[in-house]
Amino acid sequence: MNTRILDNIISLFYPRLCAACGNALQQHEQEICLPCMLHLPETNYHLDHDNPLREIFAGRVKVEEVAALMFYKKGNRVQHILHHLKYNGKKEIGAYLGEYYGKKLKEEARFQDIDGIIPIPLHPKKLRKRGYNQSEWIANGLACGMGREVWTDVLVRTQFTDTQTRKSRFSRWENVKDVFCVQHPEKIEGKHLLVCDDVLTTGATMEAAIQQLESVNGVRVSVVTLATAHN
Repeated sequence: MNTRILDNIISLFYPRLCAACGNALQQHEQEICLPCMLHLPETNYHLDHDNPLREIFAGRVKVEEVAALMFYKKGNRVQHILHHLKYNGKKEIGAYLGEYYGKKLKEEARFQDIDGIIPIPLHPKKLRKRGYNQSEWIANGLACGMGREVWTDVLVRTQFTDTQTRKSRFSRWENVKDVFCVQHPEKIEGKHLLVCDDVLTTGATMEAAIQQLESVNGVRVSVVTLATAHN
């Protein structure tokens, strides 16, 4: 029995479903169907240095560039995608969309001097519970798209925190301000780092991470996420 026939039989009983709309994926489609990919609410913020996301960090931490692939809104395709990525074990979505975005970023001059990609880490307790870090999968995808390395041994989460959902910006900052530390600072001295996560809301978690990274001599930080609610 050839591979294509076997794949068709398997998909008949265990169909692969689009993470955005729930429809069955065609054989050539990965994670998200073509119609949904064509209609993703992309921000194109990577094309605009002065996009609205810069305001999130203004007066708090210095960022070189900040961008997000898609707009997040309750009930839209992006919410379904993020839910599958974060809570339904569909970690491959992170790699798929990360690579898709990485190829776009690679074409932009402002992102071409990135030295390494750093995912926002999970606390070991949360990592054991979830089984994977969705931000690391996004980072791996970005690395494939941009031709860069992922550094997971630099930024470490040292404290377990409650979920950030439904917290105010101040509460979120209080929740995360001291949770990160930097290991092997010599590895990132003088480097331009791309820090990534799944979604950018108040920016409190990202701000806490950036503060630690920028305490190392000569470090510059840019930020990308898969989604944001800011437009």
